[in-house]
Amino acid sequence: MNRNYLLIFYTLICCFSFSKTLAQTPNNFELGAQVFIEPGQNQQETEQWFKTLKENGMNVCRIRMFESYMRKADGSWDFSLFDRAFLLAEKYDIKVYATFFPATDKEDIGGWKFPKNQTQLQEFSRYIKKLVIHFGQYKSLYAWVLINEPGGGLNNTEFSNKMRSDWDKNNPSMEYLPNGYPVLVDIQEYRFKRYMTSWMLNWIASEVRKNDSKVGLHVNNHAIFSNAQEYDFPYWRTFLTSLGGSAHASWHFGQFKRQEYALAMSANSEMLLSGAGRLPWMMTELQGGNNTFSAYNPMCPTKEEVSQWLWTVIGSQGLGGIFWSLNARASGIESGEWALVDFQNKPTERVTAIKNVSDCLKENKAVFQDIEKAETGINLLYIRESIWTENIITKGLPAEKDGRKTEMNDLLGYFQAFSEMGISPNIKAFEEFDFTKNDYTGATIILANQLAVPNNYKSLLESFVEKGGKLIVGGLTAFYDENVHNTMLTGFPFKELFGGEISEFRFLETPKEFTINNHQVYGEKWEAFLKPNKNAEIVSSAGDKIYAIRSKHKKGSVVWIPTLLGVYGRSHSCKQLSELLLSICDATVDFRFSNHHANVLMKTLKSGNGYVTIIINKNKEKQIIDIQKKDVKLQSKILFNDGGGTIINGKININPEETLVIHWK
Repeated sequence: MNRNYLLIFYTLICCFSFSKTLAQTPNNFELGAQVFIEPGQNQQETEQWFKTLKENGMNVCRIRMFESYMRKADGSWDFSLFDRAFLLAEKYDIKVYATFFPATDKEDIGGWKFPKNQTQLQEFSRYIKKLVIHFGQYKSLYAWVLINEPGGGLNNTEFSNKMRSDWDKNNPSMEYLPNGYPVLVDIQEYRFKRYMTSWMLNWIASEVRKNDSKVGLHVNNHAIFSNAQEYDFPYWRTFLTSLGGSAHASWHFGQFKRQEYALAMSANSEMLLSGAGRLPWMMTELQGGNNTFSAYNPMCPTKEEVSQWLWTVIGSQGLGGIFWSLNARASGIESGEWALVDFQNKPTERVTAIKNVSDCLKENKAVFQDIEKAETGINLLYIRESIWTENIITKGLPAEKDGRKTEMNDLLGYFQAFSEMGISPNIKAFEEFDFTKNDYTGATIILANQLAVPNNYKSLLESFVEKGGKLIVGGLTAFYDENVHNTMLTGFPFKELFGGEISEFRFLETPKEFTINNHQVYGEKWEAFLKPNKNAEIVSSAGDKIYAIRSKHKKGSVVWIPTLLGVYGRSHSCKQLSELLLSICDATVDFRFSNHHANVLMKTLKSGNGYVTIIINKNKEKQIIDIQKKDVKLQSKILFNDGGGTIINGKININPEETLVIHWK
């Protein structure tokens, strides 16, 4: 199928395929924690955990369904350990997200993602049938989590080799481009891995549906900033009833400083909101306690961070979050870690923080009824072929250290620049953007260092701009096509759209200042010398060197700035980039900061005829914020503050580490 038509097909599916979509109502906010079940626990302590959930405003839990704790050596099954948990969940009115966890090595804490052979696949099928039928009797069963943290784990096995052989028959490698250039880089491995991740999830979902047509189906992707390249969220929507994610700060936010964890949670949440489409979404795993010897960065979340993460998810139209974990596991790797309760099963201040958020949601039911994200019109698009290409061309090189391997860092710099002005842009995979509209006036697409752009995206981008959209192109975007050909040499397909072509890229040893629209900004790693088309406008130059151009196309326009503005912002300051972006983006937002505030973010939700703004101050200093509103008549009321913040004469006073939730009506 033509790829452009496939993108439109996905969009249409999103509109019509979700009869199971949950409405966003107060009763559907889901706050909870993993209750870790293992042999050796007794009735009293297990009941205490469910009682703790209930008493602290948590209405959902997650339970990992260890096959090794149910299936006996003689082939019989003993469900009693987990029966007790489901019965207690019913007693305390807790909904259960039950995670399939088929038998694996004792030290495997994450579970396998793909079977080794057909025999193991069939064993998995029997396990699914056993669990779906047995635990389907419990009212507390709410959804099956298809597999824990899909992504990665596709090894060279009998099973994968057979699947690859079958896949290759329908997806043969190209030998030459239509214009004669040879295809010398094999990117098929990445395409196949993405296919297999979706195939596996759909297979599990189909196995569940053989025995239960109504139970919820959920999945928690993980490490999204690196694993997004494997995820096909539009396809997943066809068999899931909700989307989730794992966002462990110490596991998954390695490219962020701790001061930026709320920003990372915000970006992660925006990617899931886009991926979910019309489905509800929630953060299935949030770090609940100290990681002592696990993960990359040892830490214990503060009570303030717990609040920040939950409100960030809710501010991204999420249903809530489940913390890993309520109680610590007692056996093996990770034992004694991650818990919300202490070793005496007493709730910590982190549990109190969850309760405070829950209480606020309950006390303000009318405000949080049918909330939705206030649209900004700003869209940061990532292209998985770009990620694949960067992986290939930097393999074996110290490219992360010298800045050539940027991954999503430039895009995240743009996201940070907007966030520090109180604006929360969309982050979408290219195929998640709706290219079917008739008018894009007020909409902006930003391609921030999207190294490889498939040639057939040209018509979609042209249509977007001609119908009134603003396109901002940064970094080495479109340096390669989807088969790792240098487009500057094989025929640059975006010459007319971007307004010209590039004569040369040069590496920058140090950041370079550029003047664009009378704004001084800094770029890193690359500068480019542009050769503009006759009708293009030069917006940045020095002598005979042209660094940035603007071109108009019918109702829209393109701004091309081929340097890494976002990377500089992430490592230095986003202030200059924030101001530039506000001057060139067409979007008119409902709420934003009047001035730039470093390490502060705001999420804005529509609530009936009013709004809810969620402001988080990660700056080390108190911030006094003037809010710029489209409707100046709106009046404010503080719904939640955990640090003494106030509103005085219309100015927001918010202290370091504080979260402030404000209703405007």
